[in-house]
Amino acid sequence: MIQDIFPSKLYNEYKNIEMGREDFLLIFDNEGKILLGDEDGQIRFLTGEDISGGKIVYLFSVDEKKYFLLAENTNFMKEGFSYYSIRDVRDKFSGKEVYAVFTAYHLQKWYSDNKHCGKCGDILIFDEKERALRCPKCGNVIYPRINPAVIVGVVKGDTILLTRYRRGYGHNALVAGFTEIGETLEETVQREVMEETGIKVKNIRYYKSQPWGMAQDILVGFFCEADGDGSIHMDESELKYAEWVKREDVILQPNNLSLTNEMMRVFKENMI
Repeated sequence: MIQDIFPSKLYNEYKNIEMGREDFLLIFDNEGKILLGDEDGQIRFLTGEDISGGKIVYLFSVDEKKYFLLAENTNFMKEGFSYYSIRDVRDKFSGKEVYAVFTAYHLQKWYSDNKHCGKCGDILIFDEKERALRCPKCGNVIYPRINPAVIVGVVKGDTILLTRYRRGYGHNALVAGFTEIGETLEETVQREVMEETGIKVKNIRYYKSQPWGMAQDILVGFFCEADGDGSIHMDESELKYAEWVKREDVILQPNNLSLTNEMMRVFKENMI
């Protein structure tokens, strides 16, 4: 999956430090696209040598390499670099750099969405001690938003429930959805499967989790079993496909980045 970068390691502790000339600098445009170079299919980042000044904040480190964000709008360009959407990055590149881009996007989206204090309207500033935005007028503190969501592998005998979204991602997926106020994760599993496919489930069991910066999520994977005959009543406003598929007929996604794809693969290979 995208976070499986061993032996490399992500260090996400906040540090109030300045960017060096060889540190990586990430720049996003108003549409959330990131400026990257393509070096024989590998991501190439800008560095501190490419730009000076501006509102720059430390993001994280991968091993010994530090990543910083230019947290303001710019029209900066560099020869050999282009702006890519996060989906483009997912489809075009591979390696630990993709994980860095997704995680950076998560933080960039939070910074860009929180310019003013929600209590008094004053302009927020970077906190100097922790990963937070602070209001200098009323003292309100805002932390990065993380959205909990479930990925559900619903099993019936030797088949698994595969879906495809009506909009957006065009490959096979599993039932998924965000946790609502007052819900447990297990209740989210039950509700989302029922809402999307009309199927009741039982024997809900945790599989694995995944950070997913594309949507500022923490994805939580569960397997469960259909309770009853498994008749599908698909929500056509959300899905264009929902079918029971045998192990040998499961078609995986084109890359190994997502928790969804791993869950489909372990079912296909009879590993659960």
